[in-house]
Amino acid sequence: MSIGEMLAATVPMVRTLNLEYLETTPERAVLALPDQGDFHNHIGGPHAGAMFTLAESASGAIVLAAFGDQLSRAVPLAVSAEIAYKKVALGPVTATATLGRPIADVVAELDAGKRPEFPVAVAITREDGAVTGEMTVVWTLRPNKNN
Repeated sequence: MSIGEMLAATVPMVRTLNLEYLETTPERAVLALPDQGDFHNHIGGPHAGAMFTLAESASGAIVLAAFGDQLSRAVPLAVSAEIAYKKVALGPVTATATLGRPIADVVAELDAGKRPEFPVAVAITREDGAVTGEMTVVWTLRPNKNN
């Protein structure tokens, strides 16, 4: 089962918004939000909350791709998120997430008994490639209590 299939099966909001997982690797996660009238705002584009969820979901997908092998000893948690809406979004939008720190550095902190934090940058784009929003989500790997 792919990360996208797993998240669609376990996260109700992913199914509600019909998010599409286009690419999920430790280097990059790309998700799409189809153009759906039920999730439009007052100007006919995707609602800000739907775009936030799209971007946060992309950040979570890359975290699972990058650190899925650490789940037996730590749980990934979002610590904070900041979003900036840059341009009007109309039609379908895509979110592309990238890690802000090398995987090995994060795992080394976990190995040292620390609770590492790391940013994930997400760009939200329209079909024409224009960046409509930018989000940064800070994640942590919280060590399990039995470790």
